Amino acid sequence: MARLETPRLVLRRWRNDDIMPMTAINADPDVMRWIGSGTPADPERTAAGIAGCESAWDDHGFGLFAVEVRQTSDLAGFTGLAIPTFLPEVMPAVEIGWRLGRPYWGQGFATEAAHAALHFAFVDRELDRILSIHQIGNDASERVMQKLGMRLDRETIDPSCNRPTRVYAITRDEYNRTRAIPA
Repeated sequence: MARLETPRLVLRRWRNDDIMPMTAINADPDVMRWIGSGTPADPERTAAGIAGCESAWDDHGFGLFAVEVRQTSDLAGFTGLAIPTFLPEVMPAVEIGWRLGRPYWGQGFATEAAHAALHFAFVDRELDRILSIHQIGNDASERVMQKLGMRLDRETIDPSCNRPTRVYAITRDEYNRTRAIPA
């Protein structure tokens, strides 16, 4: 069972009791503003998404981790790896992504969790290249990508919602050269 720990967070596989807290995160219009068409997700869509995360672990040996705050054991959201099939022009690819509830914004949690997930991708899973995709205007996510040492790969349109996006990328060699640099 995949489990990562950082100074403030635990990244772990999903549990059934994560559905309701993740539903609350997905129901927040501010959280969902930059996700797909920006539509909040209901409990059924959230449960299906969590089931999909668990299937990805079984199919690929990686997936999205539930992110828990160590001090409180509260679910803050997720970070981890996924196959970005919504953007066919970048395929085949593996994407790192994150989504945190609003109470966890601005505290460095996304960067902390993403650093752990990126290490997992390159060191534990020995992947060669990781992408990260954000809708233009989502400056907070773009800053996380830059803190991870990722570089702008391209600008394009997300065909699933017709919104402009930026794709960032980092290779394992680039990661190995830059990971000693603090974010």
